[in-house]
Amino acid sequence: MDRKKISVIVPVYNSIDCLEKCVESICGQTYSNLEILLIDDGSTDGTEKLCDKLSEADARIRTYHKKNGGASSARNMGIKLALGEYLGFVDSDDYIEPYVYDKLMKALSERNCVAAQISRDEVDEAGRRLPDVCIPPQQTQFCRAQDFVKELLMHRGDCSFCTKLFKKELFAGHQFPEGELNEDFRLLVEMLQEIDGIVILPEQGYHVVCRSGSTTRKKTKDSFSRVFLDIVDNADRMQKLVDEKYPDLHLYAVRFNLFQRLDYMLHVPIPQMRGENAFYQSVKKYLRAHLTDTITNPYLTKKNKIYLMLFTMAPRLVRQVHGWKMKLAGAADG
Repeated sequence: MDRKKISVIVPVYNSIDCLEKCVESICGQTYSNLEILLIDDGSTDGTEKLCDKLSEADARIRTYHKKNGGASSARNMGIKLALGEYLGFVDSDDYIEPYVYDKLMKALSERNCVAAQISRDEVDEAGRRLPDVCIPPQQTQFCRAQDFVKELLMHRGDCSFCTKLFKKELFAGHQFPEGELNEDFRLLVEMLQEIDGIVILPEQGYHVVCRSGSTTRKKTKDSFSRVFLDIVDNADRMQKLVDEKYPDLHLYAVRFNLFQRLDYMLHVPIPQMRGENAFYQSVKKYLRAHLTDTITNPYLTKKNKIYLMLFTMAPRLVRQVHGWKMKLAGAADG
């Protein structure tokens, strides 16, 4: 299998402080036949020069510079330029263990499938372990496509492309949606409809580095990442897809739809909770129209149901109280 080339695509933007560690972890793979595509997405902090320097140091690295267009556009460019039969993705602020692509390629060969996933963990900028977002399986398992969809609907599945290895041919007719922040989820759901499933390995070989300045973690008073809008849009797409292709998962999709809107409500800044905000009004209207689903859905927790019902009745007040609660919790932690 090591005669088959893997193309590892790394979208890069102003990553001067972490790119070298990321690339070194890919160069150190025990799987030898790979190329590394650094897609510089218009960096302005010197990262663009670092990409060129890294390419000069290792013949397996190819650097391409482009106008800034976001991670999805950089990944899409990498897919077009990739020479490998298999595609992997690594974010420039993350890093991987040396065995990752060796184990993923062996899993694809042994299970005779086209997609495999290594497990992941989350660490802070100092390298300290954080609570797992996705719980790894006890042993290697093959997850059927419908079961994987169910895990995504229950917020237990890993939608990240960075933890996966795919046959390149699967991307024919597909690309990462540009201009969105929940892009991995949307593309993975599209591709799951065309494959039998994904092999999942228990080893936590991919390390997600949680940085305080990342898109979804900015903590200013009125900051609000558009990811919270995209997750609602994706929930609507999922409801339609499930009802058409996976009707057995209907209640899971209803739960997902309600949960995504709850996530939106918990993050939307209070000044944006006004009548002229059409998106906010549509979420509020949805929660009121689906109050019965909130009460009866078996896959929502008791806490989920309480919050959803409160947001249905008095959204601004609940948001204020929740904000005070978070401030008190932060003060206690400090």
